[in-house]
Amino acid sequence: MSVQKTIVRAALILAALATTAAASATTAAPDRAVAVTAATASAPIQSRDGRNRRVRIHNNTGWTMLRFYASNTSRSDWEEDILGDDVLANNASIVMNIDDGTGACLFDFKAEFTNGQNLIRNNVNVCEIADYYYTR
Repeated sequence: MSVQKTIVRAALILAALATTAAASATTAAPDRAVAVTAATASAPIQSRDGRNRRVRIHNNTGWTMLRFYASNTSRSDWEEDILGDDVLANNASIVMNIDDGTGACLFDFKAEFTNGQNLIRNNVNVCEIADYYYTR
């Protein structure tokens, strides 16, 4: 795994941990909680250019999201699964810092679900949105 991928994943996990901790402190709904893997490396939450690339991913499909990928549109592959060993339950959401350190705002999203469906969204501008919804 490249250093850049490791840093990006650590930043996404740290953002998810902060969101999950805040959500569990304000709500007791167990189906809304999302477990994330603890990261040993630290990474900046704010990008160098000061633009906010945090996006809350909402899963309103009726199925559990098994994998989620966010790759800079200039890349030809999907990088790595941001959820790692974790999943995103139906009617749950998680905040992810979609910042790969390049200054890019346009990313392609790919989500894989328990029903076998893969949903791909191209050219999502993570600098301009705060929420992204997966629905049926």
